[in-house]
This record gives sequence, C-alpha cells and structure tokens, in this order.
Amino acid sequence: MKKNFLSILDFTKNDLFEALDLALELKEKRKNEEFPELLPKKTLGMIFEKASTRTRISFETGMFELGGHAIFLNPNDMQLGRGEAICDTAKVLSRYLSVVMMRSNSHSTVEEIADNANIPVINGLSDKEHPCQILADILTMKEIFKDDLNKLKVVWIGDGNNVCNSLILSSVLTGYEVCVSTPKGYEPDPEYIKNAQKAGGNVKYIEDPAKAAEDADVIYTDTWISMGSEAEKDSRLQAFSGYCVDENLLKNAKDGAVVMHCLPAHRGDEITDSVMDGKQSVVWQQAENRLHAQKALMVMLLGKNK
Repeated sequence: MKKNFLSILDFTKNDLFEALDLALELKEKRKNEEFPELLPKKTLGMIFEKASTRTRISFETGMFELGGHAIFLNPNDMQLGRGEAICDTAKVLSRYLSVVMMRSNSHSTVEEIADNANIPVINGLSDKEHPCQILADILTMKEIFKDDLNKLKVVWIGDGNNVCNSLILSSVLTGYEVCVSTPKGYEPDPEYIKNAQKAGGNVKYIEDPAKAAEDADVIYTDTWISMGSEAEKDSRLQAFSGYCVDENLLKNAKDGAVVMHCLPAHRGDEITDSVMDGKQSVVWQQAENRLHAQKALMVMLLGKNK
C-alpha cells in the first residue's frame, strides 16, 4: 500500500479488505476488553485547522488503545500560525512523530505536508475528500451486508461535498453503485465522477431524490451547511428543500434499507428525528466505527513503515 492515506484510492482493493478485517478483529477484542498494543511507543501528531468531535476523539482514543500516544496540534499554537513554511513544519514533524493526521481547510495543504514528510500522513478531512469517514462507512456496510458490497445501491442525497467525493471514489474498490442526488448547482466535483468511472466505479447522478432512492440499500446524507459555508445558510436551506431524508423518502428504498449520516446532523433539515432515531438508522454504529477503522488504518501504515 502507499505510504500515505490522503484519498480512499490510496488503498488497493486488497488493502481495503485487509483493513476491514483488521478493524472487525480489533472491534471484537475491544468488546472483550482486550487492547493489543500493536503500536507501542508510536506517536500520532494531529493538526486541526477545523473543529472536530469524532475525528479527534477517535484518533486520540485509537492510538492510546494501540499502546501509543497522540498529540493535539493547533496551528495557531504552532509556528505555522506565525508563517513557518508548511514544508519546514513537515520535515520537523518527521523527526519527532511516527504519523501525522491533518484536518485541513485545503486539500493542497495536506498534500504539501505529505510531499515533505518521510512519515505517513493521513487526511482527517479536507475540502475535497474525507477518506477516513468513508473507510468507517464501508466497515459499517460490511457488518450489515457481509460480503455483498458489490451488490449494493448506495444513494447519496444532499450536498455534493467532500464526503460525497470520497464515497464516489470508493465505488472503485467496493463495486457498489453510488447514485448521487443533489440540487442543481450543488453537484459533486465532476472530476471525481469522471475519475471513478474511468477506474471502473459505478456512479450515477439523478436530480430527483425520490427517484434516486428507488431500490436503495443505503440512503446516505450529510449536513447541507458544511464548515466554511455558514454564510450561505439561507440560500442553501432554500435550495435543498425537498432533499430531506424522511419517512416518505424511505418508502422508495428497499425493505431493510439502512440510513447513514456522517454527523454532525442538523435535525429537521437534511434528516428528520424519526428517521435518525428510527430502526433503519445505523448512524451510531457508523460513528463508532470511526474508531475501529482508524485503528486498523494506523496499524497498516505504521506496521509497514517501521
């Protein structure tokens, strides 16, 4: 596998399923209060340019449970905040840390860190992609649907954002169909659809959410107002009218379909309370799986880069 994890396609199919198997093994051990120290004396540096709940807590807890240590790094508290070059920071961090995870405003910043570091770099979210989220999502789908991932229809309803881009790319590795439904003007980056299709991914776009949801195995949504787009709140709420995942929409999906949301949720906007808290929701399972998927990811990256 590649040294870094900046995109879900930094994994091969074999890498993906090795990570999923390891994540399931670590999850089962944790239930039995077993915590194998697979990364003793390893140190994770976590750089956050954006706010975080799940990413910070899951990575920090995960490294602790693997026998290592995590350090929270706020750019404003580092020399980065005073103008130190990103390339210089990356070279210094490589002398201290075992692995870096960065949540960045710009995908290019994560790439620059990776280009100048000689330790693994993980994209904990950028404006373009969120591969750690999708890794946990695939783990969740594997738990529910077992080995039938390539038979699934996964429908994304809402904003064509960074999570949507990563979901589109993931179709290359899993074989499932990704059907995207967004209002005009909020479609995912066409390059992601093009690149996924070129690599063998099955991606479709249907503007009408009710039509897109027909025969879906998975309905996936996210906030309409991502970090950085708060000033567009009123216009976005108007544009996304009709794209709420509610009980009427779910009637179009298959019996036994599940609902996913990567959180944080704006209840009453992109998803209703009755759906999010309902029997078809796997939102909390999905959130928990961030921990297990990322533990497996770090073991794979560091286990092969000692």
